Amino acid sequence: MEIRILSVGKIKEKYLNDGIAEYAKRLGRYCRLSFVQVADEKTPDKASDALNAQIKATEGQRLLKHIREQDYVIALAIDGKMLDSVELSKLMERLGVQGESTIDLVIGGSLGLSDEVLRRADFKLSFSPMTFPHQLMQLILLEQVYRGFRIMNHEPYHK
Repeated sequence: MEIRILSVGKIKEKYLNDGIAEYAKRLGRYCRLSFVQVADEKTPDKASDALNAQIKATEGQRLLKHIREQDYVIALAIDGKMLDSVELSKLMERLGVQGESTIDLVIGGSLGLSDEVLRRADFKLSFSPMTFPHQLMQLILLEQVYRGFRIMNHEPYHK
């Protein structure tokens, strides 16, 4: 199975990159993992709703260029379905059994994902009704994917 993390913006903080690298290394025994980062748009303070929509649409187009027809797309969205770690593990396992060879996990920029990306998604996943910085979300997501594989393989993992 291939897991692709598609995200808007580059991660600049060393501690986040270190954590992401650690989970990427751990995940190497369970899946092929790759990252696609697209450029983010500058969002001015007090931008109009129209400008925010335009920014999300531009970032969304950049993401959609990397999503293939055959990919199963899970979009991270605040209004998505909340799953616990076991449920996420079961979802990943079910997708593997159904023959989904590539899962794209899509993280939007500071304004979220465009409507077009959300429409392309096969599943919308929410981690919380709270908002997290999109750079930090990548690390949290990787930890949960790793936890999911450990659960799937009946391996111990700290609860």
